[in-house]
Amino acid sequence: MKILLGILIFLIAWQVFSVVLNVPLILPSPYLTFESLSHLAVQSDTYQAILSTVWKSLLVLLTVIAVGIPVGFFMGINESVYEIFRPAVTVVQAVPVISWLALVIFVWGIGWKGPVVIGFLSLLPISIFTTAAGVRSTDKNLIEMAKVYRVSKVKIVKTIYLGSLVPFIFSTVEVIIGDVWKVIVVAEYLCGSGGIGVLISWARQYVDVPKIYALTIITVALGIASERVAKMAFRKILGKWQIPS
Repeated sequence: MKILLGILIFLIAWQVFSVVLNVPLILPSPYLTFESLSHLAVQSDTYQAILSTVWKSLLVLLTVIAVGIPVGFFMGINESVYEIFRPAVTVVQAVPVISWLALVIFVWGIGWKGPVVIGFLSLLPISIFTTAAGVRSTDKNLIEMAKVYRVSKVKIVKTIYLGSLVPFIFSTVEVIIGDVWKVIVVAEYLCGSGGIGVLISWARQYVDVPKIYALTIITVALGIASERVAKMAFRKILGKWQIPS
């Protein structure tokens, strides 16, 4: 009920600002936007674009997790490894998207590879540093106690390190899911051959502002839905550890 009330207040504010501003090229009314959304809903190109963006986002998410968590774990568990790899990961994190854009266009041109590579490089440092922070925050006294009682290394990793790491992994996935849609759509807009970002690019060229807003609503909806699904999946898979709500 509160969510519906919040949406209603947002729509009313949107309508008021669009009437006061009275510049449809900047802020079209909710009616024009949802009319454009209804037109998109009956076009096959819309669903093809959504599927294109979804599979690229899913690929980036899986590769970032598959690479970032193991690298972050070893960086967190070994101080020397952390100091060796931290500068390189920091540099990757600091590079602006436009620089990666120039590189991927030069190497692969326009297509699906550019958005995937840009998304991967943009989000990988988040996964690495968050995981490393989780490992480094593990209670050292607890580890020393486990060693005193001759607990096996496998059990220490499984019960102590992973037990303290799970909330950080959950937070990492939550942040990445929130960002992956934005990164992929922007990359599609700049160098993609298909996807929601390409539709936004075409709408811009035709000065179809309501369509841009409608496509943005679709992107936001995908982001919120994927975040909810990820939360439910993690609670089920990692149920034996406490997951933040």
